[in-house]
Amino acid sequence: MIEQPANVDDAVNTPVVVDSNDDGTVAQELELEHMRSALEEAIVEKRSTPLENRSRLPRIALSKQNRAVVRALNPMLVTYLAASRDLCETDSILFGAALAVCRIIGAKVSTAGRATGHSSAIPAWRRRIEERIAKARALIGTLMLQIRQ
Repeated sequence: MIEQPANVDDAVNTPVVVDSNDDGTVAQELELEHMRSALEEAIVEKRSTPLENRSRLPRIALSKQNRAVVRALNPMLVTYLAASRDLCETDSILFGAALAVCRIIGAKVSTAGRATGHSSAIPAWRRRIEERIAKARALIGTLMLQIRQ
């Protein structure tokens, strides 16, 4: 587990009121402890997942609520990114943060990885040609056996 400075823990344990100054909508209180646990869970879950096996994240609208969630998570990311050793780890931390945002706002996230989404990355025309070549080779092999006898 990554140690966090005391000021980060203090900031996380106090609820934040996000106020929209654009149209005077009612301020919405965000529970930062829930958000921090969602962020930590997503980062730990996706820390060592290869790129091919990561789930696809949906596009999310740039609503005020979604921006508020991102703004609230940004200060929490600092401690994780500061402890990052290389670019791959930074990438997995940022992917975990994006996954946490999707979970917090309730966006649907597919559980299957990219590799399981399609039956094969090989185009259908190429598979058909390779199957025909394999059949032709099998026929040539049987013909060669019959000729030798």
